[in-house]
Amino acid sequence: MSGCGQPEQQPAAGPSSTPTPATSAEHADPIPDSPGGPPLPPANALTDVMARLADPAVPGDQKIMLIEQGTPDEAPGLDRFAIALRDNAALPLTFEARDLAWSQAVPGNVVTTIVIKPANPQGGEFSYPMEFAPSNGSWQLTRQTADLLLQLEPAPAPPPR
Repeated sequence: MSGCGQPEQQPAAGPSSTPTPATSAEHADPIPDSPGGPPLPPANALTDVMARLADPAVPGDQKIMLIEQGTPDEAPGLDRFAIALRDNAALPLTFEARDLAWSQAVPGNVVTTIVIKPANPQGGEFSYPMEFAPSNGSWQLTRQTADLLLQLEPAPAPPPR
């Protein structure tokens, strides 16, 4: 989703497979939900984060809290991301979380494969491994995942005339 281009297509993970990163950044192998342990969050708790990040009706400054260690400087990048999705006729996007598991690297974080489907079925669906961190009773996209997916740095300055 970086720059609103489609990342490399990956086959959907089967029910017993573990999500694997599409980039060189490593996510630790997940720990499956275990009997007697805390339950994993409902899938919609994670997909709702992605839906809000992609929604151009939600201002960027209201999306900062959806990203771990989000800063006010990133609000314009979040606005650009949603506007680019809208301008490229990708909206509305639908999100599906598959293969939720506890992260081995960061206790309490959840790893999942998010399947993203654009409004235009010809755009095809794609999936991406993502990690979410708990925050004040809700969930945030981890900083590492946000950095891989979103271009949040300031827009380049226009060239001098």
